[in-house]
Amino acid sequence: MDWQAHARTLAAQIVRPESRWFEPLATTPRHTLVPRWWDSVDGQWALQDGARDPGRWLDVVYSDRTLVTRVGPVHADAAAPGTVVDGLPTSSSTLPGLVVQMFQHAVIDDDTSQVLVTTGSGYGTALACQRLGEQRVTSIDIDPNLVATARERMNLLRLRPDMKVCDVTGKLPGAYDRIVSTVSVRPVPASWLALLRPGGRLFTTIAGTGLIVTADKTEDGGAVGRVTPDPAGFMRTRQADDYDNPTREVWEKAQHADGDSVSVSRYPLLYVPDSWAVMSMLALDVPGIDHRVHEDGDQRTVWMLHPDGSWARATSGGFLEGPTVHQGGPRRLWDALERIRNRLNREGQLPVYGARVTIAPDGETTLSRGGWTVTL
Repeated sequence: MDWQAHARTLAAQIVRPESRWFEPLATTPRHTLVPRWWDSVDGQWALQDGARDPGRWLDVVYSDRTLVTRVGPVHADAAAPGTVVDGLPTSSSTLPGLVVQMFQHAVIDDDTSQVLVTTGSGYGTALACQRLGEQRVTSIDIDPNLVATARERMNLLRLRPDMKVCDVTGKLPGAYDRIVSTVSVRPVPASWLALLRPGGRLFTTIAGTGLIVTADKTEDGGAVGRVTPDPAGFMRTRQADDYDNPTREVWEKAQHADGDSVSVSRYPLLYVPDSWAVMSMLALDVPGIDHRVHEDGDQRTVWMLHPDGSWARATSGGFLEGPTVHQGGPRRLWDALERIRNRLNREGQLPVYGARVTIAPDGETTLSRGGWTVTL
């Protein structure tokens, strides 16, 4: 299988040839680490088996895209041919360009001594090993099967980093110069600050948002840094085989019920996840919202659901038509969204990207920019 040409083409799409990440990208066989994956088809997840179509396999795995490898508790490796499942992704192989971007934000270079990364498919771990040497890399995941599978496949690549099964938000082993997490957290775990060496840097994303945070450890045991200008989203941490579904009962009500309040919005209908900045601001103000969307011809409906029983449903028949909004429960979720859109309309931007990040030794995380501040 001539995978090398595909890998080099991918490397050339992501970095310049003189970049020190070029060779790791060009020489790491991603197909070995991702032999099967899930594709989204009509709202469900259909199993894809690379060995059944090697040509497509190479085209897919050596493209700059994220490949979902686990949906709910079902890993693609363990699914029967032809399987279609429902649920939320619980593990993936992050798109290669973002993996390299993460490492660049974390300032992983030839002088970096020890790096802690999260495992997933093992692709990011393999790139770090190729760049730094396996003796400098520790890779962790909460799922024993993911760790065992990634270890077995990296053995085929003759890469043997230190791999451990543990919760990234809990007590962690060792001491590190860099922590790079491909799962999102809220707030930053205090355990990261305890094991990060003085002057060390962490990289992560804030759960529910598109905010990338980099921060350097300070003498008081905390850390300071910035929200980067470029957005990204990762799956949030979990402690079980699957995420819970706290909005199931709210959804049953919100689909068709009349709201306690009904209004017509002044703005065109927005499905919040389509706007990184708006989504991030809203998630900071009201964490935990479940966003859903449905289209039927020209009519589009979006829902906002919260575990506390709050919900909003907005329906519009066209772009220029202000949506009719129903809201119920203890909070008015659409009103919270409108306040953010008012600010965006008034100021031309939202303060989240470029915000200063201050992390206390206990993990309390504060974002601030100008007169705006929020503590997670």
